[in-house]
Amino acid sequence: MKKLLTRLARYYHFFYIAFVFLATVFLLYLIIPGESRFKYEFQKNAPWRHETLMAPFNFAILKSNEQIKAEQDSVRSQYIAYFKLDTLTGIAQQNNLGNTLRKLEQDQQTINNLTDFIGTLYQDGILEQASENYPALQDKEQVILVKNKLAERVDIKELHSLKTAYQALSDTLQAELGQTFDAFTQQVNLSDFIHANLSYDEAFNENELQKQLGEVSYTQGMIQAGERIIFKGDLVTPDKFTILESLKQTYETKRGQDIERYLLILGKIILIVSCLSIMIFYLYYFRPEIFNQKRRLSFILIMIVLMVFTSRFVNDRDFIDLYLVPLAILPILLRIFFDSRTAIFALLVTSLLVGYFAPNSFEYIFLNMVAGITAVFSLDKLHRRSHLVFTALWVFIAYSIVFLALSMIEEGNIESIAWEDLEWFGGNALLILLAYPLIYIFEKLFGFVSDVTLIELADTNQPLLRKLAQEAPGTFQHSLQIANLAEEVILRIGGNPFLVRAGALYHDIGKINQPVFFIENQAAGMSPHSELDNKESAKIIIDHVTQGVKIARRYKLPEILIDFISSHHGTTQAKYFYTMYKNEHPEEEVDAREFTYPGPPPKNKETSVVMLTDGIEAAARALKEKTPDNLRELIEKMVKDKLDAGQLENAELTLRDIRIFKDTILEKLMNIYHVRIEYPEEKNPQKK
Repeated sequence: MKKLLTRLARYYHFFYIAFVFLATVFLLYLIIPGESRFKYEFQKNAPWRHETLMAPFNFAILKSNEQIKAEQDSVRSQYIAYFKLDTLTGIAQQNNLGNTLRKLEQDQQTINNLTDFIGTLYQDGILEQASENYPALQDKEQVILVKNKLAERVDIKELHSLKTAYQALSDTLQAELGQTFDAFTQQVNLSDFIHANLSYDEAFNENELQKQLGEVSYTQGMIQAGERIIFKGDLVTPDKFTILESLKQTYETKRGQDIERYLLILGKIILIVSCLSIMIFYLYYFRPEIFNQKRRLSFILIMIVLMVFTSRFVNDRDFIDLYLVPLAILPILLRIFFDSRTAIFALLVTSLLVGYFAPNSFEYIFLNMVAGITAVFSLDKLHRRSHLVFTALWVFIAYSIVFLALSMIEEGNIESIAWEDLEWFGGNALLILLAYPLIYIFEKLFGFVSDVTLIELADTNQPLLRKLAQEAPGTFQHSLQIANLAEEVILRIGGNPFLVRAGALYHDIGKINQPVFFIENQAAGMSPHSELDNKESAKIIIDHVTQGVKIARRYKLPEILIDFISSHHGTTQAKYFYTMYKNEHPEEEVDAREFTYPGPPPKNKETSVVMLTDGIEAAARALKEKTPDNLRELIEKMVKDKLDAGQLENAELTLRDIRIFKDTILEKLMNIYHVRIEYPEEKNPQKK
């Protein structure tokens, strides 16, 4: 039955992997563009390494983005604004002034002169404010006036503002009216005759500007079909580069014509399957602990899909550069949750997939591989926020150095380097800081545990550890001792010191339920076991493992810490009570399973170190004489017993690791118990 269940579990895992793999392929197929690709890769100022290229069809030589932008900027700077002139306002104010002068009994010649003058003011045009206050007229000398649907270009200096028009009318009236001017101004308000008749229509001007920008040509010549473009081995000069880029863009706009659609689909699927297969085979052969865990495998594939989707989304937006996408977040997260090699491998696969549709594929893949590997190497630990900040800084430096190096090769001079592109790398580095909240989110979604979380859980002010300190103070001190010893060992043999410390602090948490049954919590000479049968005592002692697992799950400790609780005694026996029971019942056939811990044995380096340290530290406290020889003998015996019992078969400990473990524990126990070398007494001292 057990074999059948094992086989079914294996088949289930196989079908799960197949399903996740196919689902990932399908999603990537939808994300990655399926159009045909230009088959030549080239770089400016680098040799053309392909065969001699002939033009396959007629195509226009496209201007560079810089040329187009310069011409469009020129159009904007030379654009002349349109102002609409309201002729009715001038006619109305001419009549108004004429009627006012007649009421004041002015002669007809004066009336004609003044109405003609104000009419001229309105024909020239009156602005609401001075021309320098209009953004559309800044640094301009002319303006286009639209009168009765007819456009006329005039000098800006010929226009009037309300202020200058008022002053001109006042001066003219004073000259015409002479001594009666003061009496006239007392009866009439001159500002009533001056109104702005020029208006700026922003929507109309924007439309006209766009029309002129649309007339900017995007091409600068033609290449005829059959014309030689470049010889093999020739240098891709800036002019050749422009022609090749034009051919590439034209080819990609024509893609789909005379193309077998099914071949494109098949090629795209093969490409995606190949990249993902590399990742799957890597995990299968080199990281089976990830391959065999559905959550870990799913997380890696989901992250690859998310990064490709984000890159495609950004790539389709003209106003954002693809380098803004923080691809280095992928290896950072995988480095934190798994290991460096897996992180770099996943980065490679993702870069290849994105490179399929990224502009300048080689440059994109090269830049992101260097930046991603830099991120992995710079983030050897993450238990402070500053670590991620420094990683982001190193990523920016890596991007910038490689980008400048490639630009110097392509451009050949400093002036032509696109320094503004460094802004995208700066934004990329800032977005890498999103990894910090993402760590928390993915920990909750996938049940992962980062070093940051382990450090938080190892804080002795955590509720469960405070409860242990209050209800089982002896066990708490014992756990602190184990944590210190095991952490020192792991630092020397390699492993995760944060994990081993947290695991050691929680490994005996099950003793909270009945602390007085454990010797470290008992008063001298008082043991409740004296009133119990050895079998009952053994059950209570063994139960602290199963109870610890229940308590840990109640407090929602991660499974990786629960492993320390369940495995710190492995499948060994409660030896003391087992031996006592056998001595008291010599005729009875004792069932050893009743005195055996449920296990399982340790499955990794960290849990194995805690198991060994736990037993040795407890036994060392019981030694009457703690001499170096006694401690060394004890350590050798305890390690040998665990090896003979098969408790370290899955421990990932080498002989070298075990030797270092023994030396480290002996050194630390001698320090703890202040063991000193016994000085020899001098024999036959000479008398003076």
